[in-house]
Amino acid sequence: MRLSVYDEDHEAFRQMLRDFIEKEVVPVHHEWEEQGHPPRDFYRRLGELGVLGIQVPEEYGGAAESSFKFAAIVMEETARVGVSFGNYSVHSNLILPYLMKYGTEEQKQRWLPGFASGDLMTAIAMTEPGTGSDLANIQTRAQLSADGAHYVLNGAKTFITGGALADLILVVARTAPFDPQDRRAGLSILCVDTSSEGFAVGRKLQKIGLKASDTAELSFTDVKVPVADRLGEEGQGFSYLSHNLPQERLSIALGSAAAATAALRFATEYVKERTVFGRTVAQFQNTKFVLAECATEAEAVQLYADRALELHDAGELSGSDAAKAKLFCTEAAARVIDKCLQLHGGYGYMTEYPIARLYADHRVSRIFGGTNEVMKTIIAKSIGL
Repeated sequence: MRLSVYDEDHEAFRQMLRDFIEKEVVPVHHEWEEQGHPPRDFYRRLGELGVLGIQVPEEYGGAAESSFKFAAIVMEETARVGVSFGNYSVHSNLILPYLMKYGTEEQKQRWLPGFASGDLMTAIAMTEPGTGSDLANIQTRAQLSADGAHYVLNGAKTFITGGALADLILVVARTAPFDPQDRRAGLSILCVDTSSEGFAVGRKLQKIGLKASDTAELSFTDVKVPVADRLGEEGQGFSYLSHNLPQERLSIALGSAAAATAALRFATEYVKERTVFGRTVAQFQNTKFVLAECATEAEAVQLYADRALELHDAGELSGSDAAKAKLFCTEAAARVIDKCLQLHGGYGYMTEYPIARLYADHRVSRIFGGTNEVMKTIIAKSIGL
Protein backbone atom coordinates (compact mmCIF):
# COMPACT_ATOMS: atom_id res chain seq x y z
CA MET A 1 0.00 0.00 0.00
CA ARG A 2 3.00 2.34 0.07
CA LEU A 3 2.61 5.58 -1.84
CA SER A 4 4.73 5.92 -5.00
CA VAL A 5 6.91 8.69 -3.65
CA TYR A 6 10.20 7.77 -5.35
CA ASP A 7 11.31 7.94 -8.99
CA GLU A 8 14.26 6.38 -10.85
CA ASP A 9 16.74 9.00 -9.64
CA HIS A 10 15.76 8.32 -6.04
CA GLU A 11 16.16 4.57 -6.50
CA ALA A 12 19.57 4.98 -8.16
CA PHE A 13 20.64 7.07 -5.15
CA ARG A 14 19.28 4.36 -2.85
CA GLN A 15 21.32 1.64 -4.55
CA MET A 16 24.50 3.71 -4.40
CA LEU A 17 23.89 4.40 -0.74
CA ARG A 18 23.09 0.77 0.07
CA ASP A 19 26.33 -0.42 -1.52
CA PHE A 20 28.31 2.24 0.33
CA ILE A 21 26.76 1.32 3.68
CA GLU A 22 27.41 -2.40 3.23
CA LYS A 23 31.04 -1.85 2.26
CA GLU A 24 32.16 1.13 4.32
CA VAL A 25 29.82 1.51 7.29
CA VAL A 26 28.54 -1.88 8.51
CA PRO A 27 32.02 -3.40 9.07
CA VAL A 28 33.20 -0.53 11.30
CA HIS A 29 30.00 0.81 12.87
CA HIS A 30 30.67 -0.93 16.18
CA GLU A 31 33.92 1.03 16.43
CA TRP A 32 32.02 4.28 15.94
CA GLU A 33 29.68 3.35 18.79
CA GLU A 34 32.62 2.61 21.07
CA GLN A 35 34.32 5.95 20.40
CA GLY A 36 31.02 7.87 20.36
CA HIS A 37 31.15 9.17 16.79
CA PRO A 38 32.42 8.32 13.31
CA PRO A 39 35.94 9.43 12.37
CA ARG A 40 36.01 13.04 11.17
CA ASP A 41 36.98 11.95 7.64
CA PHE A 42 33.76 9.96 7.33
CA TYR A 43 31.86 13.20 6.83
CA ARG A 44 34.27 14.17 4.06
CA ARG A 45 33.47 10.80 2.49
CA LEU A 46 29.76 11.66 2.63
CA GLY A 47 30.67 14.94 0.99
CA GLU A 48 32.49 13.12 -1.83
CA LEU A 49 29.40 10.99 -2.43
CA GLY A 50 27.22 14.08 -2.58
CA VAL A 51 25.15 13.06 0.42
CA LEU A 52 25.79 16.21 2.47
CA GLY A 53 25.21 18.62 -0.39
CA ILE A 54 22.09 17.18 -2.00
CA GLN A 55 20.02 20.29 -1.25
CA VAL A 56 22.89 22.78 -1.43
CA PRO A 57 22.68 25.02 -4.55
CA GLU A 58 25.06 24.20 -7.39
CA GLU A 59 26.93 27.49 -7.09
CA TYR A 60 28.11 26.40 -3.65
CA GLY A 61 29.09 22.87 -4.64
CA GLY A 62 25.82 21.01 -4.13
CA ALA A 63 23.30 19.13 -6.25
CA ALA A 64 20.51 21.71 -5.88
CA GLU A 65 17.81 19.10 -5.23
CA SER A 66 14.71 20.67 -3.72
CA SER A 67 13.08 17.39 -2.67
CA PHE A 68 13.48 16.06 0.86
CA LYS A 69 13.04 12.51 -0.46
CA PHE A 70 16.78 11.90 -0.74
CA ALA A 71 17.10 12.56 2.98
CA ALA A 72 14.27 10.09 3.62
CA ILE A 73 16.18 7.44 1.68
CA VAL A 74 19.24 7.97 3.89
CA MET A 75 17.06 7.30 6.92
CA GLU A 76 15.57 4.18 5.36
CA GLU A 77 18.86 2.70 4.27
CA THR A 78 20.70 3.28 7.54
CA ALA A 79 17.79 1.88 9.57
CA ARG A 80 17.57 -1.11 7.26
CA VAL A 81 20.88 -2.50 8.58
CA GLY A 82 20.86 -0.89 12.01
CA VAL A 83 23.56 1.78 11.53
CA SER A 84 23.70 5.56 11.57
CA PHE A 85 25.65 8.34 9.88
CA GLY A 86 26.49 10.03 13.16
CA ASN A 87 25.44 13.67 13.05
CA TYR A 88 24.51 13.73 9.37
CA SER A 89 20.83 14.47 9.96
CA VAL A 90 21.37 17.50 12.18
CA HIS A 91 23.96 18.89 9.76
CA SER A 92 22.04 18.36 6.51
CA ASN A 93 18.38 18.27 7.50
CA LEU A 94 18.20 20.67 10.42
CA ILE A 95 20.87 23.33 9.90
CA LEU A 96 20.95 23.80 6.12
CA PRO A 97 17.47 25.39 5.97
CA TYR A 98 18.62 28.07 8.44
CA LEU A 99 21.69 28.90 6.35
CA MET A 100 19.69 28.94 3.12
CA LYS A 101 16.80 31.02 4.46
CA TYR A 102 18.61 33.53 6.64
CA GLY A 103 22.24 33.54 5.51
CA THR A 104 23.61 36.46 3.53
CA GLU A 105 25.24 35.85 0.16
CA GLU A 106 28.64 36.43 1.74
CA GLN A 107 27.89 33.88 4.49
CA LYS A 108 26.70 31.30 1.97
CA GLN A 109 29.86 31.70 -0.08
CA ARG A 110 31.95 31.30 3.07
CA TRP A 111 30.18 28.32 4.60
CA LEU A 112 28.20 26.28 2.09
CA PRO A 113 31.06 24.84 -0.02
CA GLY A 114 32.63 23.35 3.12
CA PHE A 115 29.18 22.34 4.36
CA ALA A 116 28.62 20.27 1.20
CA SER A 117 32.10 18.76 1.14
CA GLY A 118 32.18 17.78 4.80
CA ASP A 119 35.13 20.05 5.51
CA LEU A 120 32.90 22.22 7.69
CA MET A 121 30.57 20.34 10.01
CA THR A 122 27.83 22.17 11.86
CA ALA A 123 25.70 21.89 14.99
CA ILE A 124 22.98 23.99 16.58
CA ALA A 125 22.99 24.95 20.26
CA MET A 126 19.59 25.77 21.70
CA THR A 127 19.05 23.66 24.82
CA GLU A 128 20.43 24.82 28.14
CA PRO A 129 20.53 23.24 31.58
CA GLY A 130 17.09 24.01 32.97
CA THR A 131 15.40 25.25 29.79
CA GLY A 132 14.56 22.09 27.83
CA SER A 133 11.74 22.86 25.42
CA ASP A 134 11.25 26.36 26.91
CA LEU A 135 13.43 28.21 24.41
CA ALA A 136 12.05 31.58 25.49
CA ASN A 137 13.85 31.08 28.80
CA ILE A 138 17.35 30.94 27.25
CA GLN A 139 19.97 32.50 29.52
CA THR A 140 23.04 32.52 27.25
CA ARG A 141 23.79 36.16 26.53
CA ALA A 142 25.60 38.10 23.82
CA GLN A 143 26.55 41.73 24.40
CA LEU A 144 27.33 43.96 21.43
CA SER A 145 30.76 45.60 21.69
CA ALA A 146 31.05 49.37 22.01
CA ASP A 147 32.25 49.70 18.42
CA GLY A 148 29.45 47.45 17.11
CA ALA A 149 31.91 45.07 15.45
CA HIS A 150 31.29 41.94 17.47
CA TYR A 151 29.27 40.28 20.21
CA VAL A 152 30.72 38.96 23.45
CA LEU A 153 29.06 35.62 24.12
CA ASN A 154 28.71 33.99 27.54
CA GLY A 155 26.72 30.96 28.63
CA ALA A 156 26.37 27.19 28.47
CA LYS A 157 24.48 24.68 26.36
CA THR A 158 23.72 21.00 26.82
CA PHE A 159 22.48 18.01 24.78
CA ILE A 160 24.19 19.44 21.68
CA THR A 161 24.29 16.83 18.93
CA GLY A 162 27.55 17.01 17.02
CA GLY A 163 28.93 19.64 19.39
CA ALA A 164 32.20 17.83 19.95
CA LEU A 165 33.18 17.63 16.26
CA ALA A 166 31.51 20.72 14.82
CA ASP A 167 33.48 23.50 13.15
CA LEU A 168 30.60 25.98 13.15
CA ILE A 169 27.82 26.10 15.74
CA LEU A 170 24.60 28.07 15.47
CA VAL A 171 24.15 29.41 18.99
CA VAL A 172 20.85 30.83 20.19
CA ALA A 173 21.58 33.67 22.60
CA ARG A 174 19.81 36.57 24.21
CA THR A 175 20.98 39.85 22.65
CA ALA A 176 18.44 42.04 24.46
CA PRO A 177 17.24 42.07 28.07
CA PHE A 178 14.52 39.59 28.99
CA ASP A 179 11.02 41.05 28.61
CA PRO A 180 8.41 39.20 30.72
CA GLN A 181 5.69 40.73 28.52
CA ASP A 182 7.24 39.16 25.41
CA ARG A 183 9.38 36.21 26.45
CA ARG A 184 10.20 35.32 22.84
CA ALA A 185 11.75 38.67 21.99
CA GLY A 186 15.44 39.45 22.08
CA LEU A 187 16.88 36.13 20.88
CA SER A 188 19.40 35.98 18.04
CA ILE A 189 21.36 33.24 16.27
CA LEU A 190 25.14 33.64 16.25
CA CYS A 191 27.36 31.36 14.16
CA VAL A 192 30.34 30.50 16.32
CA ASP A 193 33.65 29.25 14.93
CA THR A 194 34.70 26.50 17.34
CA SER A 195 38.33 27.60 17.09
CA SER A 196 37.35 30.84 18.85
CA GLU A 197 39.05 31.69 22.13
CA GLY A 198 36.71 31.07 25.06
CA PHE A 199 34.76 28.27 23.40
CA ALA A 200 35.04 24.89 25.10
CA VAL A 201 33.54 21.42 24.77
CA GLY A 202 32.65 20.04 28.18
CA ARG A 203 31.43 16.55 28.95
CA LYS A 204 30.63 14.21 26.11
CA LEU A 205 27.33 12.89 27.41
CA GLN A 206 26.69 9.16 27.72
CA LYS A 207 23.35 8.17 26.23
CA ILE A 208 21.32 4.95 26.28
CA GLY A 209 21.13 5.05 22.48
CA LEU A 210 22.45 6.82 19.39
CA LYS A 211 25.93 5.91 20.53
CA ALA A 212 27.53 6.69 17.15
CA SER A 213 26.41 10.31 17.47
CA ASP A 214 28.28 12.59 19.88
CA THR A 215 26.27 14.72 22.28
CA ALA A 216 28.10 17.30 24.34
CA GLU A 217 27.97 20.15 26.80
CA LEU A 218 29.35 23.44 25.50
CA SER A 219 30.50 26.62 27.22
CA PHE A 220 31.16 30.14 25.98
CA THR A 221 33.35 32.49 28.00
CA ASP A 222 33.74 35.96 26.51
CA VAL A 223 33.70 34.49 23.01
CA LYS A 224 33.98 37.20 20.37
CA VAL A 225 31.55 36.63 17.50
CA PRO A 226 31.78 39.07 14.57
CA VAL A 227 28.52 40.81 13.72
CA ALA A 228 29.08 39.44 10.21
CA ASP A 229 28.51 35.97 11.69
CA ARG A 230 25.04 36.73 13.05
CA LEU A 231 22.40 34.79 11.15
CA GLY A 232 19.58 37.04 10.05
CA GLU A 233 18.32 40.02 12.00
CA GLU A 234 19.05 40.68 15.64
CA GLY A 235 16.21 39.71 17.95
CA GLN A 236 14.43 37.48 15.44
CA GLY A 237 15.91 34.17 16.60
CA PHE A 238 12.73 32.70 18.05
CA SER A 239 10.74 33.17 14.84
CA TYR A 240 13.65 31.72 12.85
CA LEU A 241 13.69 28.61 15.01
CA SER A 242 9.98 28.13 14.44
CA HIS A 243 10.44 28.29 10.67
CA ASN A 244 12.25 24.95 10.38
CA LEU A 245 10.29 22.98 12.97
CA PRO A 246 8.01 21.23 10.43
CA GLN A 247 11.01 19.76 8.55
CA GLU A 248 12.72 18.77 11.79
CA ARG A 249 9.60 16.95 12.99
CA LEU A 250 9.06 15.41 9.57
CA SER A 251 12.61 14.04 9.79
CA ILE A 252 11.75 12.38 13.08
CA ALA A 253 8.55 10.92 11.63
CA LEU A 254 10.42 9.55 8.62
CA GLY A 255 13.11 8.10 10.84
CA SER A 256 10.42 6.41 12.92
CA ALA A 257 8.82 4.89 9.83
CA ALA A 258 12.20 3.54 8.75
CA ALA A 259 12.80 2.15 12.24
CA ALA A 260 9.43 0.38 12.37
CA THR A 261 10.03 -1.23 8.98
CA ALA A 262 13.52 -2.31 10.02
CA ALA A 263 12.27 -3.77 13.31
CA LEU A 264 9.68 -5.85 11.44
CA ARG A 265 12.40 -7.12 9.11
CA PHE A 266 14.76 -8.00 11.97
CA ALA A 267 12.04 -9.86 13.86
CA THR A 268 10.70 -11.72 10.84
CA GLU A 269 14.16 -12.98 9.94
CA TYR A 270 14.93 -13.95 13.53
CA VAL A 271 11.77 -15.95 14.24
CA LYS A 272 12.28 -18.00 11.09
CA GLU A 273 15.70 -19.13 12.33
CA ARG A 274 15.24 -19.43 16.10
CA THR A 275 13.87 -22.76 17.39
CA VAL A 276 12.00 -23.36 20.65
CA PHE A 277 10.51 -26.68 21.76
CA GLY A 278 11.47 -28.24 18.47
CA ARG A 279 9.77 -25.63 16.30
CA THR A 280 10.81 -22.29 14.84
CA VAL A 281 9.41 -19.33 16.72
CA ALA A 282 7.69 -18.35 13.47
CA GLN A 283 5.46 -21.42 13.66
CA PHE A 284 3.71 -20.34 16.86
CA GLN A 285 0.36 -18.65 16.40
CA ASN A 286 1.28 -15.89 18.84
CA THR A 287 4.28 -14.98 16.69
CA LYS A 288 2.15 -14.83 13.56
CA PHE A 289 -0.45 -12.66 15.26
CA VAL A 290 2.10 -10.28 16.77
CA LEU A 291 3.95 -9.82 13.49
CA ALA A 292 0.65 -9.36 11.65
CA GLU A 293 -0.11 -6.50 14.05
CA CYS A 294 3.37 -5.08 13.58
CA ALA A 295 3.17 -5.30 9.78
CA THR A 296 -0.13 -3.44 9.80
CA GLU A 297 1.03 -0.73 12.16
CA ALA A 298 4.40 -0.31 10.42
CA GLU A 299 2.61 0.18 7.12
CA ALA A 300 0.28 2.75 8.66
CA VAL A 301 3.30 4.63 9.98
CA GLN A 302 4.94 4.52 6.56
CA LEU A 303 1.82 5.77 4.81
CA TYR A 304 1.49 8.65 7.26
CA ALA A 305 5.16 9.58 6.90
CA ASP A 306 5.00 9.33 3.10
CA ARG A 307 1.96 11.60 2.97
CA ALA A 308 3.71 14.15 5.20
CA LEU A 309 6.78 13.94 2.95
CA GLU A 310 4.69 14.67 -0.13
CA LEU A 311 3.05 17.63 1.60
CA HIS A 312 6.45 18.97 2.64
CA ASP A 313 7.86 18.75 -0.88
CA ALA A 314 4.79 20.63 -2.10
CA GLY A 315 5.32 23.32 0.54
CA GLU A 316 2.05 22.44 2.26
CA LEU A 317 3.13 20.75 5.52
CA SER A 318 1.81 22.91 8.35
CA GLY A 319 3.19 23.05 11.86
CA SER A 320 0.24 21.12 13.24
CA ASP A 321 0.48 18.53 10.45
CA ALA A 322 4.15 17.97 11.28
CA ALA A 323 3.29 17.67 14.97
CA LYS A 324 0.68 15.03 14.19
CA ALA A 325 3.15 13.13 12.02
CA LYS A 326 5.80 13.15 14.73
CA LEU A 327 3.33 12.14 17.44
CA PHE A 328 1.73 9.30 15.52
CA CYS A 329 4.85 7.90 13.88
CA THR A 330 7.05 7.93 16.96
CA GLU A 331 4.43 6.39 19.25
CA ALA A 332 3.38 3.70 16.76
CA ALA A 333 6.97 2.84 15.84
CA ALA A 334 7.78 2.45 19.52
CA ARG A 335 5.02 -0.14 19.87
CA VAL A 336 6.26 -2.05 16.83
CA ILE A 337 9.88 -2.03 17.96
CA ASP A 338 8.95 -3.18 21.46
CA LYS A 339 6.91 -6.13 20.15
CA CYS A 340 9.67 -7.09 17.74
CA LEU A 341 12.24 -7.03 20.52
CA GLN A 342 10.00 -9.25 22.66
CA LEU A 343 9.96 -11.88 19.92
CA HIS A 344 13.75 -12.08 20.17
CA GLY A 345 13.48 -13.20 23.79
CA GLY A 346 16.65 -12.67 25.82
CA TYR A 347 18.69 -12.02 22.70
CA GLY A 348 16.61 -8.93 22.05
CA TYR A 349 18.28 -7.37 25.09
CA MET A 350 21.78 -7.99 23.75
CA THR A 351 23.31 -5.06 21.90
CA GLU A 352 24.96 -7.37 19.37
CA TYR A 353 21.47 -7.72 17.86
CA PRO A 354 20.28 -4.74 15.83
CA ILE A 355 16.82 -4.81 17.41
CA ALA A 356 18.36 -3.91 20.78
CA ARG A 357 20.22 -0.93 19.35
CA LEU A 358 17.12 0.14 17.44
CA TYR A 359 15.06 0.00 20.65
CA ALA A 360 17.54 2.24 22.48
CA ASP A 361 18.09 4.60 19.56
CA HIS A 362 14.41 5.20 18.90
CA ARG A 363 13.44 6.10 22.46
CA VAL A 364 14.63 9.68 22.14
CA SER A 365 12.35 10.30 19.14
CA ARG A 366 9.51 11.02 21.55
CA ILE A 367 11.68 13.63 23.30
CA PHE A 368 13.77 15.60 20.82
CA GLY A 369 12.35 17.98 18.25
CA GLY A 370 9.85 18.95 20.95
CA THR A 371 8.49 16.33 23.32
CA ASN A 372 5.36 14.47 22.31
CA GLU A 373 3.55 16.29 25.09
CA VAL A 374 4.42 19.54 23.30
CA MET A 375 3.14 17.98 20.05
CA LYS A 376 -0.20 17.29 21.73
CA THR A 377 -0.39 20.92 22.86
CA ILE A 378 0.24 22.13 19.29
CA ILE A 379 -2.37 19.75 17.88
CA ALA A 380 -4.90 20.76 20.53
CA LYS A 381 -4.45 24.44 19.61
CA SER A 382 -4.97 23.58 15.93
CA ILE A 383 -8.42 22.16 16.70
CA GLY A 384 -9.43 25.17 18.79
CA LEU A 385 -8.66 23.89 22.26
